[in-house]
This record gives sequence, structure tokens and C-alpha cells, in this order.
Amino acid sequence: MTMHVFGLIGNPVGHSLSPPMHEAAYDELGMDARYVTFEPDPDDVEAAVEGAAALGIDGLNVTIPFKRDVLGLVDPDDLAARIGAVNTVDFSTSPPRGYNTDAAGVRRAFDHHDVSLAGTDAVVVGAGGAARAVAFTLADACDTVHVANRTAAKAESLAADVREDAAATVTGGGLDTLPDRVPEADILVNATSVGMEEDETPVRTALLHGDLAVLDAVYAPVQTRLLRDAASVGATTIDGAWMLLFQGVVAFEHWTGRDAPVDAMNAALRAHL
Repeated sequence: MTMHVFGLIGNPVGHSLSPPMHEAAYDELGMDARYVTFEPDPDDVEAAVEGAAALGIDGLNVTIPFKRDVLGLVDPDDLAARIGAVNTVDFSTSPPRGYNTDAAGVRRAFDHHDVSLAGTDAVVVGAGGAARAVAFTLADACDTVHVANRTAAKAESLAADVREDAAATVTGGGLDTLPDRVPEADILVNATSVGMEEDETPVRTALLHGDLAVLDAVYAPVQTRLLRDAASVGATTIDGAWMLLFQGVVAFEHWTGRDAPVDAMNAALRAHL
């Protein structure tokens, strides 16, 4: 029996929580598999992907700063191509197939908490890589998506990209648009790093309400100030570890064709937070 090898490329990768999460899945299912991390020089990503294929590595996750670089080295599925970033590579085909499971992670995080996105009005705070995956995902399900960012031009640019082939009405603006948008919204996602280093929130408590479902992409700490504030007004709260978990779950399913042992992966992830 051949050992299956999966892994992660990024720079840096020492902080990654993917290894214990995926190794827990292999243990739970009795798979002869390992998950390893690789930290190529930023100029060597093409050689790294070609080397992984040559070595018979089964699949790779991709993290900062390589998600856009890898897009041109694989055959991306439609969603990854639209987002413009790949975070999962499956080497079972030639050329290897590329996916963006960050997007699926967002969707499954809401599904797991019984939050339906259909027909909702959503607000996304941020306009970086995480916000791209979030905005494209929500635009496939929600009625409206508003992107708010400290630099309004970046929010408007992201909104224009998403709007190209979205059924939803997609708009963008500065953080000064939040007071008009959040009180009427059903879905709120923080896709910035605000709340990670300091006990701060990107959205004032006064704007939050009990009919909101709030997802914070920050997972360290698990309970951010935004989530604590949202819970205090009766909103549904979803911590960032769920998004991290489900992007890994979807990657596992792409690689193996098997249902991921979600509970085992979740327990391993949270044990390392």
C-alpha cells in the first residue's frame, strides 16, 4: 500500500493549524497518509508545484503569499478562476486541478449553524484575499452584498469584480457606509484582521441586532470582541475556526473522494487554538 502525502505550501507556514486537523482525519479513517508543510522561496513557487507533481504528492493546500501565483500553474475550477485565487491543488489529474475551498468553507460554516443565505442582505467588511472568497460566495446566494473597507476604492473594485457574473446586487464603499447597511442586514462577515492582535471590533455594537448572523474570519482569539458584542444583542455568532475547519474539510473531500470526519477534524483544530 502506498502512503498518501498531502501538504501545505506557503511562506511562512510554521503557524499553520492544518497539519493536526488533517492528520486527525487520517487517523479517524485509518488512512496511510501524512500531511506535511513546505516553505518555498517566493520566487520558487512554480518549481515547488512542479516538484510536488513529480514526487507524486497527492494534494496541496496553498496559503499566503502563493494563492494567486498558483492559479496560473493549475487548471482552476470556475469558482477559483472567478475569485482569482487557488488554495487547494489536486494532483490526480494532469494538469493538476485547482480549487478555492475558502469559499466553500464560508458556505458550510453558515450551513452548519442553520443559517440560510438565500434571499438575504449581506455586508462584508474588508477587501483583501479573504474578503474576495467571502464576497463571491455570498453573491451566489444572497440578494445583496455590500463590501465596506477602510479604503473605499478597494471595496468598490472588489464589488465590481464580483458583480460581473453575480445574480446579487453588489456594492462597495468605505467604512462610513456601515451605519446605513448593518442595521438592515441579515448577514455580517468580518474578513479583516481587526480583533486578532487587539481587543477591537470593525463594527460598532450599536449597529448590531438580534436578527444578524455574524461570521468573524479571525480565529485567534476564537471569541473576538465582534462576536462577543454580537452575542450580547442576540445575534447568531460563527467563529473563524468554523471557516478554517470547513475549508480543510472540502479540501480533504476533493483529494480523497471520501466524506471527511468533521467532528474529529474540529476537535483536533480546537485543541490547538
